[in-house]
Amino acid sequence: MSSFDSKNVQTIGFILIPGFALMSYASATEPLRAANLLAGREIYRLRIFSPDGAAALSSSGTSVPAEPLPVRGSGLGTAFVCAGGLPRDWRYPGVLACLRQLSREGVRIGGISGGPYLMAAAGLLGGRDFTIHWEHAAALLEAFPDLTPRQARFMIDGNRITCGGGIAPLDMMHVLIAERMGPDFARRVSDWYLHTEVNEPAAPQRASLAERYGVHHPGLLSVLERMEETIEMPLERAAMARIAGVTARHLDRLFAAYLGTSFLDQYRRIRLQHAHRLLKQSPLSVSEIAVATGFSSLSHFSRMFRAVYGIAPRAARRE
Repeated sequence: MSSFDSKNVQTIGFILIPGFALMSYASATEPLRAANLLAGREIYRLRIFSPDGAAALSSSGTSVPAEPLPVRGSGLGTAFVCAGGLPRDWRYPGVLACLRQLSREGVRIGGISGGPYLMAAAGLLGGRDFTIHWEHAAALLEAFPDLTPRQARFMIDGNRITCGGGIAPLDMMHVLIAERMGPDFARRVSDWYLHTEVNEPAAPQRASLAERYGVHHPGLLSVLERMEETIEMPLERAAMARIAGVTARHLDRLFAAYLGTSFLDQYRRIRLQHAHRLLKQSPLSVSEIAVATGFSSLSHFSRMFRAVYGIAPRAARRE
């Protein structure tokens, strides 16, 4: 550890977008507080910002005191933007301008949970390896088709840091603290929170297909994985059967035996779940969402959506 690292304070800012998840915020800030406690001095200084300078309200209703957005020469070493909820509620041009300004000043920019979406909107993720919470990935892909997020817990690409949120910031902060203070000190911080298994950056955000669907048949799992990858252009049953290495008829029997449903119904359900997320999070029209989820017509999409969710797509969007 260098004398600079041990004696100087690093200022880290958090820009909280109303509706942010308290767990994501706490998982990122608490390790820094513990680091100060274990070091016996202030090595990290936190500054909390909000778009209007008022206390930021989390999704659980908890308010976090905040100050106005940082201005030029704020002294920040790193700035994270933390967002949750729906992308259509993140229309804060002042935040985007602030992120660009901080980037020009050489501040390391990070995003937590939905925060990478705002980084993308600010034009800060071009050519970068990055991630975002899996729930927001579809909306980001539709809004910024030239960007492709990775399904990782967190990613560090030079002066860009992105994290899926939830408890993943605990893993991210372990790495950032180790980067500055050394691995032994970072381990002490993680042990403080009983965080005994630190995940690698590329560790998955979600449970495996086998865990999510409760099946372990390798052929069926390969088909389910391909279903999730081919939402916009669904494959025929015969093509899927070849992927599984079985006949089309046997594939039907596998879906009935393991999932209690048919091949077509399961495929349609996956596509409609994706459509539901796009209705909630993306600015795409209902017609565009129908195309993006592989339906041949708006009427067919609306009919299938209503059959599953009990309401029309436009009504789901209004909700």
